[in-house]
Amino acid sequence: MTDRVFPASKPPTATTNGVPPGAALAPPPPAPTAVNGNGMSNQKPQVYIPANRPVYRPQPYSRHHHHQSRPSCRRVCCCCCFWSILIFLLLALMAAIAATAVYVIYHPRPPSFSVPSLRISRVNLTTTSDTSVSHLSSFFNFTLLSENPNQHLTFSYNPFAVTVKSAKSGETLANGTVPGFFSDNKNKRTFRGVIATSTSARELDPEEARRLKSDLTRARVGLEIEMRTTVKMQMGKVKSEGVEIKVTCRGFEGTVPKGKTPTVATSKQSKCKSDLSVKVWKWSF
Repeated sequence: MTDRVFPASKPPTATTNGVPPGAALAPPPPAPTAVNGNGMSNQKPQVYIPANRPVYRPQPYSRHHHHQSRPSCRRVCCCCCFWSILIFLLLALMAAIAATAVYVIYHPRPPSFSVPSLRISRVNLTTTSDTSVSHLSSFFNFTLLSENPNQHLTFSYNPFAVTVKSAKSGETLANGTVPGFFSDNKNKRTFRGVIATSTSARELDPEEARRLKSDLTRARVGLEIEMRTTVKMQMGKVKSEGVEIKVTCRGFEGTVPKGKTPTVATSKQSKCKSDLSVKVWKWSF
């Protein structure tokens, strides 16, 4: 039986490679430096890199990050809308200030009209035996007063077209005219004997004749006067173009005369209402 040989548990104490135990190992000698023909060394300098420096990793290309430097279309639109609204508000504020200044300085007021008296001389409605044709003959006489309450504002009126109507049905009873005139500052103008008539027995259609006959058979007939014309306004050196104006006088009541004696229509309010058909005045300097 062969005896087994076991290795020793302790390392040998003999020298290793000629170095006694316990002696410090010397660093390896530096590599030989290659020298070129010019006497310069070809060895590259070593760069010291600290151990805790983070490793640089190139970031991927981002398209969104590239476009952040330029303003977006939404931002440009918002800026344009903001400045447009701001400019509009400033212009509106300036216009309001100018209008307020003009109103405070000149205090413009619309002209006033009134009809203090209205006389009914004739209203005859005749119908043929077959009720197919009807004729109207009428004659009205009234007084018109015009007043300009402004101190720095003048009005120039063209001739008025006058219409006398039945208040209930709105049918026309007579037509007339008022001559044009100029209304100066704080001026009052009176027109007496304004005539509105239906001459040569105006022919009516059956439906119009039926409505007028129903109105004229009442004890007291309701009447109204409507006048239309164009007016030009002047404030200092500023003038406006011609604008249509409608004057309506309501509330008259009177009886139809039976003979040649005229009757007087009464009204609870003699003052008329003035309406501008065009709300925007055009000015010229």
